[in-house]
Amino acid sequence: THTLVVPGSEDLPHHPPPAGLLDAVTGLAGRSARVASVCTGAFALAAAGLLDGRRATTHWRHAAVLARRFPALTVDPDAIFVRDGRTYTSAGVTAGIDLALALVEDDEGADLAREVARDLVVFLQRPGGQSQFSVAARTPSPQHDALRGLLREVTADPAADHSLPALARRGGLSARHLTRLFNEQVGSTPAAYVESVRLEAAQALLEAGESVTGAARRSGLGSDESLRRVFLRRLGVTPSTYRARFRTTAPAS
Repeated sequence: THTLVVPGSEDLPHHPPPAGLLDAVTGLAGRSARVASVCTGAFALAAAGLLDGRRATTHWRHAAVLARRFPALTVDPDAIFVRDGRTYTSAGVTAGIDLALALVEDDEGADLAREVARDLVVFLQRPGGQSQFSVAARTPSPQHDALRGLLREVTADPAADHSLPALARRGGLSARHLTRLFNEQVGSTPAAYVESVRLEAAQALLEAGESVTGAARRSGLGSDESLRRVFLRRLGVTPSTYRARFRTTAPAS
């Protein structure tokens, strides 16, 4: 086998990979010239021990979970893709295109990679990192260690309990002190920041075809009505209208 590519799955950040998948990854990797993953496929490579001692990346929303679950690897949450030796990992699904172009260049040279990129109408090398797409990228990095950790937790799992009492308890701070830190170092209240992250998660879910009910539940915004209120207040459209925009690739007239 020349190249093993492991695709992602929405289950991999939340559950251990099935034994059959791990056996297949381990067996194929042992006789492959190189190994690659797309998006959350990095969790399968990590579970198989293929990323121990290496740098890797995955979708920014799951980077903190990957780093926490597999401390033997170094996660770069901003990279579009990472090459470490014969192992490649990439960010979200579309970053698989960037990764594929890099593999083409490795095998056949930059001229062919540029030709393929032109045919696909994509950048040969995308400008910027994946953090430009996230709320975290638009948030100043707090000086306070506990606050930085809390922001990573919110980003990694928007649907978890991020109420003010829960955040304060996990950060070892009083609710009043935490609120002051948020206002001073983040520029918003804890509730406003959590809502921004959850809204972004809901947008991504709707863009991917998730139902309004599913997006509300999985993003942490709760009910359809809660999701509707946040969308109208923040975006000026309903979740259903927003979702409908992603049912076709035709440009808006």
